[in-house]
Amino acid sequence: MHATLHRLRTTDFPAIRRGSLQTLQVNLGYRCNQACLHCHVNAGPKRTEMMSPETVATVIDFLDASGVEELDLTGGAPELHPQFRELVVAARERGVHVRDRCNLTILQEPGQEGLADFLAEQDVEVVASLPCYLEENVDAQRGDGVHARSIEGLRQLNARGYGSGDGRHQLALVYNPGGPYLPPDQAELEAAYREELERRYGIAFDNLLAIANLPIQRFGSTLVSRGQFDDYMALLRGAHRDANLEAVMCRHLISVDWQGRVHDCDFNQMLGLHLGGGGPVQLAELLHRDLDGEPIAVADHCYGCTAGQGSSCGGALAG
Repeated sequence: MHATLHRLRTTDFPAIRRGSLQTLQVNLGYRCNQACLHCHVNAGPKRTEMMSPETVATVIDFLDASGVEELDLTGGAPELHPQFRELVVAARERGVHVRDRCNLTILQEPGQEGLADFLAEQDVEVVASLPCYLEENVDAQRGDGVHARSIEGLRQLNARGYGSGDGRHQLALVYNPGGPYLPPDQAELEAAYREELERRYGIAFDNLLAIANLPIQRFGSTLVSRGQFDDYMALLRGAHRDANLEAVMCRHLISVDWQGRVHDCDFNQMLGLHLGGGGPVQLAELLHRDLDGEPIAVADHCYGCTAGQGSSCGGALAG
């Protein structure tokens, strides 16, 4: 159980319920070639958790049974799972849109030769982490040399049609703050990214997603150690907007962990909060269950999704 969960359980966050299920988000494991300060998954090169072949097969069964429109693959670095490409192909054969949450540096890792070609051939949407266009800011948050490797990864993707606006090879960049504050206006930030990446590196992309850091896992522990946790929670609560409640991602998404257990969102997954706030539920139990109208487990960290312009896996919720 996460060390900050006891700080988050007592909440007055509004009760919310599910709508129709549209997106299956699957965490294939916590192994990653990076160990970023802001990572809410606490992923890294030394993590060994990885989804089993049996659970991958259940994911494919769920695509058949549920009719979900999107498969959102995350980690860690999801591409490090030995069945990543098999799962992508299975989803695409079923007409399911696939989104790969890519850290960009994975494209240069040994054993990942041909990854950029594969993603392009399968028309996989790439959501790529790039917390800033400035080298010093990226390396401070993600590690020395990460910015240069990220730019090289973006160039590989651009060369394969990503960011061209062709409608098939969608490339979104993800910004998250470097500390305990809310992201700036997403539209203004996107314009700055577009201008600076083109001018400095000749890089193109389709859109920018501004995502708030939630006070859990590595980032939450850092806030606690620096005595900033309570102030950050006060910031999130004070910036809450009821209008964002209708658009939060958990209304139309379920998040599956590497063991096949289901959660209302990726953040709840990292806190060990199971679907609807009840006991553990396996994905196999949901093959023939309609979740529409069921309650969503909430805690104080949910204010991170409704503060200011709002935040989700798809970026800001409102202008």
